[in-house]
Amino acid sequence: MRTKDDQKEAALFEATVKLVNEIGFAASSVSKIAGEAGVSPATIYIYYKNKEDLLVSTYVDIKLDLSKALLKDFDDSLPIRDILRNVWFNMFEYVSNNLEYYKFVEQFSNSPYSTLVDRQEVEQYFVPLINVLQRGIEQKIIKDVNFDILTAFMYHPITILANPGLCREFEPNEENIDIAFTLAWDAVKL
Repeated sequence: MRTKDDQKEAALFEATVKLVNEIGFAASSVSKIAGEAGVSPATIYIYYKNKEDLLVSTYVDIKLDLSKALLKDFDDSLPIRDILRNVWFNMFEYVSNNLEYYKFVEQFSNSPYSTLVDRQEVEQYFVPLINVLQRGIEQKIIKDVNFDILTAFMYHPITILANPGLCREFEPNEENIDIAFTLAWDAVKL
């Protein structure tokens, strides 16, 4: 039995993200991913059951990484607006610095593979943030709307603004990021 190698696993992760972003899910075969990673196609099966498992695992790993970034220095004793502002800035930094990962997540979320994800597993990564949003609703600080609507207005603007290919004129400095947060906050606050 062959043993797992962290470097090979990391190479497979990076190759999966790169190829899916470049050529899509259907064209990203196991052999192409292995070739991009510099490993034998058989090596993939040491780490993953099949291509679907590789894709789902890559998505879940990115979501875990994203949640850690969002919740960096998380302090739920702060006022709700300040907590969400900190999360906003953390997410902006993460998306800006990991645009390829975020592109993979967006593409994955809009693919049939997304139905293979254990949503409860992924949602647990974001429980502290979900709790703050719920508390904001209960305290009548945040509008009582469907969470999908709430998060779309709070966090989707980041995915646009942090992508220089979409917002060529946007200068990602603290003042502009804060202005964007204030607009998002104004959309969800009561």
